[in-house]
Amino acid sequence: MQHIERGIIYEDSFLGVTVGALAFQHGVILIDAPLKADDTRSWRSTLINQRGGSNRLLVSLDAHPDRTLGARLLDCTMIAHQKTARVFRNRSTIFKGQSVESGADWETYPEAIGLRWASPDITFTERITLHWGGPEVILEHHPGPTPGSIWVIIPDMRVVFVGDAVVLRQPPFLAWADLDAWIGGLDMLMNSYQDYVIVSGRGGQVVAEDIRRQIKVLKEIANALDNIARKNAAPEDNKVLIPKILAHYADMPAEHLERYTQRLRYGLHQCFLRRYRSVSLLGQTDVENEEQ
Repeated sequence: MQHIERGIIYEDSFLGVTVGALAFQHGVILIDAPLKADDTRSWRSTLINQRGGSNRLLVSLDAHPDRTLGARLLDCTMIAHQKTARVFRNRSTIFKGQSVESGADWETYPEAIGLRWASPDITFTERITLHWGGPEVILEHHPGPTPGSIWVIIPDMRVVFVGDAVVLRQPPFLAWADLDAWIGGLDMLMNSYQDYVIVSGRGGQVVAEDIRRQIKVLKEIANALDNIARKNAAPEDNKVLIPKILAHYADMPAEHLERYTQRLRYGLHQCFLRRYRSVSLLGQTDVENEEQ
């Protein structure tokens, strides 16, 4: 567990995503959910020791299964962007997995199959502000990694949680990405949040060099996909990009190489289709595609 400011903590040792918590007088605002049941119990025990009111509110930074499958075990009101909520409305009540491997963390956790989803209780479009007896907390829409991606911003404490906008020691998820919007959001992060503590949804605290690397990787991917599209090549041809992308992540754990390679294989294919082909060629709606 890492302390940022009084009442603001995060934990980056769980399988899945980095989770956060804001413990204020009115209660605790949770940021994303641990994937594993044991981790959820550990996280809840940690939060009991934090000074804060008895109420709990869960913020989901997007709809990815790694950060939402464990939400029901937290047993509290959940808030997310309306596009994230739309994904939940198109999911079955019980998680059945998927027919293709996306390189996600949940795929290494067989117990995830059969879990019940917890759908958002509160949604918003662009921005919503929370007042929980402490500093103002802003939830703000920043599409890019997914259509419904959001950031949690605490201006008075100079802290921002950015989800999968920046990831550490691993390649990004690309299957639901809007690369142009993503790069634009990162430019804003570099220019407007220079004196903030920035917390990634996968890996913990971020420094400027991490953001620059993320921008560089996404620009290289966008340019390479543009070149493939101009040549009218098949989407499968983008697999040649995988070693070049992975070369940016020399600090990734070697044991995850196969999974991260599959993450890029799947993500690049879906990203290419979303960027250059009509939804009809995908054979599924954007909502269904985001769910995978």
